[in-house]
Amino acid sequence: METKAILRYARVTPRKVRRVTKLLRGKTASEAEVMLKFMPYRAAGLVLSTLKSAMANAAQKDVADPELMIIFKIFVDQGPVMKRMMPRAMGRANVIKKRSCHITVVLKELEADKKIKTETNKKINK
Repeated sequence: METKAILRYARVTPRKVRRVTKLLRGKTASEAEVMLKFMPYRAAGLVLSTLKSAMANAAQKDVADPELMIIFKIFVDQGPVMKRMMPRAMGRANVIKKRSCHITVVLKELEADKKIKTETNKKINK
């Protein structure tokens, strides 16, 4: 079963968020959460809040243990662009584009055999 969370109209460029999200694909939710807490990028905070929301959605629906779910899909779409004008010399103007994005996180349950492997790996690592 899948659960999903979407953060819309985030005031950061999609390009900056994509460099964070491409590191998280295929990781478990708990692994990704730890990675995001220690990333130096501003976009990591936005992705972390979206991931926590998806985990809370999974807990609310009683789908599975949110900690053991994997990030099935994570993608960033471009949102609306605000255009601002900056005056330049000789009566000209430059356009400043303030971009926004939509962040989507989809979590999926692990299969039974993968659950056993991850649980044994956690016990070994402790």
